Amino acid sequence: MVNSGMSVPRRTFLRGVGATVALPFLDAMVPTLSAMSRTAASPTTRLGFLYVPNGVIMDYLTPKEVGHGFKFTPILQPLEPLRDRVVVVSGLASNPAESWGDGAGDHARGTTAWLSAAHPKRTEGKDLRAGKTIDQVVADEVGSETQLRSLELAVDDFSVVGTCDSGYSCAYLNTLSWRTPTTPLPMQTNPRVVFERLFGDGGTPEERALQARTDKSILDSVIEAAGRFQRRLGPEDRNRVSEYLDAIRELERRIDRVEQQTANDVEVLDAPVGIPDKIDEHIRLMLDLQVLAYQADITRVSTFMLAREISQRTYGMIGIPEPHHGLSHHGGDRAKIDRLIKIDTYHMSLLAYFLEKLRSVSDGDGSLLDHSAILYGGCISNGNAHSHAPLPAVVAGGAAGRIRGDRHLMYPDQTPMANLLLSLASKAGVDLEKIGDSTEMLSEV
Repeated sequence: MVNSGMSVPRRTFLRGVGATVALPFLDAMVPTLSAMSRTAASPTTRLGFLYVPNGVIMDYLTPKEVGHGFKFTPILQPLEPLRDRVVVVSGLASNPAESWGDGAGDHARGTTAWLSAAHPKRTEGKDLRAGKTIDQVVADEVGSETQLRSLELAVDDFSVVGTCDSGYSCAYLNTLSWRTPTTPLPMQTNPRVVFERLFGDGGTPEERALQARTDKSILDSVIEAAGRFQRRLGPEDRNRVSEYLDAIRELERRIDRVEQQTANDVEVLDAPVGIPDKIDEHIRLMLDLQVLAYQADITRVSTFMLAREISQRTYGMIGIPEPHHGLSHHGGDRAKIDRLIKIDTYHMSLLAYFLEKLRSVSDGDGSLLDHSAILYGGCISNGNAHSHAPLPAVVAGGAAGRIRGDRHLMYPDQTPMANLLLSLASKAGVDLEKIGDSTEMLSEV
């Protein structure tokens, strides 16, 4: 890798009217003093969390073999092409999500405890209390180096307020991230708003709606600056910047098409501008936005709720018209269990889509997947019983050489989920003594 001799600061932006576009990692950002300086000795690690609700059919998720070379189960099958970057972790439990004498409310407690390992206060009011989540602990350490300290995304409607689960406020189900034990962070569901947060200067809702009704791309205001900048780069860097800008433009066009379809659909006139009517398209847009945010180092920490607990979402795209939460209370009915396996496999295919996207983007001497640590899972095991052990957990990515894939790790039953959180924070360069009910780091992960 040889550049033109030009030296570019890592935090370089292309600026235009209403747009600020960060750049991906380039050869020109690496000092040219020696060949050794070009190695990926200390690349940046991105940390991501993807949550699935209502439990998983664990018998069809958990491999029977332990260690390397395990056989991919039906639910894990979409991940097989990524075997070298996949670690399945079994035996984990979330004791803080248990009742502790508070009665029902496992969905609310599970959502809140997943990344905090804290037992939430049972309340319907504003006196919320849980625990600071691991994503925010890591963001405190690495967020000062990026444009956004963290990114919190979802796809479901979070406008519902009041009581959502047996005496627990809806606020507990509406987010995965807590800035402090009393401050839940809102999850953003609108792709347009997220896109402008990453690449634009924001504006009022009216201004955003006006922009959505025009054909002008947010990149148009920086394209001249981009051309001047690229002329100073070496061939590989020029191609890398072109591919990155093309990816941004294509994503913006997809968002534009969604908004035009929404505006022309009388039945969804009340839907917020930019939110796709088709859930599959919505999820993929949000995943692609996370990839771009990682690629440009706009943030190194993200959380994404694939669906909200107690979700009544249907999955017509895979032939399942029944609501997910209702199906999760299967009562041992074989037909319902088979439908849940299809939903679980579909969710896993979305993780595979995300990982493939990360693998396709170069980052220094590797890919974004090589330099990421992604946790996929949830805080309910058997949806029919609302159990919190053993939890579904898949760790993906290379974490800049800190994670070895192609493994199934089986820990003793009731191993704290918090132990895995400690390990993931360490992969991102943040070493903690404790979070929640943790006892020790899972050194094998």
